[in-house]
Amino acid sequence: MTEWQAARRIAGTAQKWRDLVNQRRAHFLELHKTGRWKRYYAEGQFLLLMREALALAKAWSVIAPRPQDDNEAASGQADRVANPQRRTAL
Repeated sequence: MTEWQAARRIAGTAQKWRDLVNQRRAHFLELHKTGRWKRYYAEGQFLLLMREALALAKAWSVIAPRPQDDNEAASGQADRVANPQRRTAL
């Protein structure tokens, strides 16, 4: 297997892990939004798991970035440069 094929396989696997983590994050957000978390978790336990899911999603977005993520970040940067009066939380 050539080096680029190995890198491509690793990148594909990393994207699958990122998708899985994002599904978990979406699941916890849905539980929070609907209030169903109360059936399954104590409040402290749920908050801990939700924070963990959000932190993992953020970490995997850094580990396995997608090309469209770069484009969105670049367009957001261009918006801030074009409109400096606009205030953001960044």
